[in-house]
Amino acid sequence: MKLNDIAVKKAKPEAKPRKLTDGGGLFVLIHPNGGKYWQLAYRFAGKQKTLALGIYPDVSLALARERREQARKLLANGNDPSAVKQTQKRQAKIAAANTFEAVAREWVDNRSNDWTDGHEALTLRTLEQDAFPSLGRRPIAEITPSELLATVRTIEKRGALEIASRVLQRCSAVFRYAIATDRCNSNPATELRGALKKPKRAHYNTIEKGGFPQLLRDIDGYQGSPMTTYVLQLIALTFTRTSELIEAKWSEIDLKRAEWLIPAERMKMRRPHLVPLSKQAITIFKLAAKLTGEREYVLPNRNDPTKPASKAIILRALGRMGYTGKMTGHGFRSAASTILNEHKSKWNIHRDAIELQLAHVEKNASRAAYNFAEYLDERRTMMQQWANHLDKLKIGAEVIPLQKKA
Repeated sequence: MKLNDIAVKKAKPEAKPRKLTDGGGLFVLIHPNGGKYWQLAYRFAGKQKTLALGIYPDVSLALARERREQARKLLANGNDPSAVKQTQKRQAKIAAANTFEAVAREWVDNRSNDWTDGHEALTLRTLEQDAFPSLGRRPIAEITPSELLATVRTIEKRGALEIASRVLQRCSAVFRYAIATDRCNSNPATELRGALKKPKRAHYNTIEKGGFPQLLRDIDGYQGSPMTTYVLQLIALTFTRTSELIEAKWSEIDLKRAEWLIPAERMKMRRPHLVPLSKQAITIFKLAAKLTGEREYVLPNRNDPTKPASKAIILRALGRMGYTGKMTGHGFRSAASTILNEHKSKWNIHRDAIELQLAHVEKNASRAAYNFAEYLDERRTMMQQWANHLDKLKIGAEVIPLQKKA
């Protein structure tokens, strides 16, 4: 005789556990303490087995019957319902442990030897601020393209198009890592190509046409601290990344050899970088040495000389000179890349020499492990040509305006 919900509800416990059957192997086991447990009796591979289906009233009679039918379908297909249930439990446990945040933090840690501390911190901060709030607790294997799109759309709506694009790129890298480590099977970010608004690509060097020579003259005439002037002059002459210059140590500088060797741990991609120094750069380093030669850092912090100067020193100085929104520290790299490539035929410079001096990441894996001294003679000549060219621009002898990129 089949059960009904009223019968299950009113069933009273007895001194010993007792069963109320519903047919098809389904029964509710009533314990002396009043607990009512749905179970399914079945045979698999010649053995009598029991499958737990839940506790009444959390699992109603209707739901218990539905679970019974699901189990019978598994049996019909040659599967053991108990084994399937255990597999599902293990998968759920794995999914709970492998949330997007857990995998993302593991990915960042895995890449830490390839990145500078600053780049690692920035990458993690981007994910913490813009990805973890919506995706962090989700099992990474369950995240859909629509969920990921909703996350980056939120960033996009506040007008931060560059950040939205960057977050999507970093999420994509996390999913690729998850696939490689067998935590998920697909990368939802690949389905979102073309879904975001493209930011207007403003060249880092956004000074007006013909403005670069005037900027160089303004730097030489800067009325602030002499050390700030040296910073601006050196960033123009060496076109290193801002942090690479600001954190430079005297131990890295060899004025006799006219070389500045930046160690791998301070470079973005953890590779040592050699900067041949022009005569003009050596002059500035010698001037700086009169002020800070006894210190560890070439450009020490005013408040705490045991630390390097603030990374904002360049941007602040440019702002005081009226270049807010027109030029950044990175803009000097952009200017160097543009002008050097325009002059590579005239100055007999190989494109690889320019890329190596900019410390750009080599896309070809076979070329990625380059010798930091590669093309060194050519780069020495190029850096002197570059310094001489800046001198000509300042006096107006060779004015070649930088065009804005569309």
